[in-house]
Amino acid sequence: MIPLAHHDSSACRSRLIQAATEIFIEEGYRASVERVALRAGVARQTLYNHFPSKAELFGEVIKQVTAALLITLDDEAVGLRERLLRFGIAFRAKALSVQGLGFYRALIAETMRFPELAASFYRNGPAQTAARLRTILQRAMDRGDLRPVDAEFATTTLLSMLVGAERSHFLLSGEPPPEPDPARVAQIVDCYLRAFAPEASLPHPVPQRSTP
Repeated sequence: MIPLAHHDSSACRSRLIQAATEIFIEEGYRASVERVALRAGVARQTLYNHFPSKAELFGEVIKQVTAALLITLDDEAVGLRERLLRFGIAFRAKALSVQGLGFYRALIAETMRFPELAASFYRNGPAQTAARLRTILQRAMDRGDLRPVDAEFATTTLLSMLVGAERSHFLLSGEPPPEPDPARVAQIVDCYLRAFAPEASLPHPVPQRSTP
């Protein structure tokens, strides 16, 4: 049985992370820890008992979001296409949601003032996501499921296809982001898999008859 005190501490920590996520999106990194504590319904000292600094709280928010994405890549019992579909749906749902766009916008606004903040975000978020995806793609190449190319290139290509231009569009156009669309993800993943298909499965050009 889980001790009650441990359960209460865990629930408090979860509330703080949720409140911090909301506050950072609304107000940016400059939001006060008092606002986070108030939103979570705890005292400021309680927040500091869990997170000694605002930077550590921010880092934990990023880790939580990233962990949810990485879980989609963990099931080795399914094929490569299914794993990439699950990841793509989760990735786009996070990156292209109102919350995800707001968080990204708030972060970029603070990058020059808090360069260590941007570095923390990159280490705990994009870098971990890319590293895990790169491992999956490299293993697929080793099995012959994908054409053997530079795994870093294969990884950045897929991530760019999933959100690149669309994120810029919804950040700058003022248009609301779309609802999650699994069919759109399938279109992107299938295009990617065709582009990186093993050489043996690529269509060969029809030889042209030479003119006498």
